[in-house]
Amino acid sequence: MPEYGGYEKAARPEDITRLFVERSNAGDAAGVAALYEEDAVLAFPPGEVTVGREAIRVLWEKVLAGRPRFEPEAPLPTLVSDGIALTSTPPRDGTGARAQVVRRQPDGSWLRLLDQPEFAPPAR
Repeated sequence: MPEYGGYEKAARPEDITRLFVERSNAGDAAGVAALYEEDAVLAFPPGEVTVGREAIRVLWEKVLAGRPRFEPEAPLPTLVSDGIALTSTPPRDGTGARAQVVRRQPDGSWLRLLDQPEFAPPAR
C-alpha cells in the first residue's frame, strides 16, 4: 500500500485543485489519492461511486494510464464554516460544475471528503 504522507499538503481548500492538476498531469495516482481522506467518497466514474482513498488510487491509476491532460480551472468562491469547506469550479467547456467538500485536518491542512467532479446541467 502506498505511503500518502510524503506529499505537499493543501494549506488552503483551494490548493487541492492545483495539486490535483499537477499530480494528475505527472501520472501520480498515489499523489491524487493523497488529496482525499481515508474514507472519502468520489462520484466517479459517471453514475458510480468510489469509496476510500485506496479505491480512489486504483481508479486514478486506470484513468491516468491513458495520460489525460488536465488544465487548471478558475475556482468559484470557497465557502468555509468550522473546518469544513465547499470548493467548486466551472468546467472549461461551460457544461455543469464540479464541487468538493473538504475538511481541515488536525495539522491544519485540508483533504477532500466528498468529490462530485461532474454535475450535468439540469434537463429543460
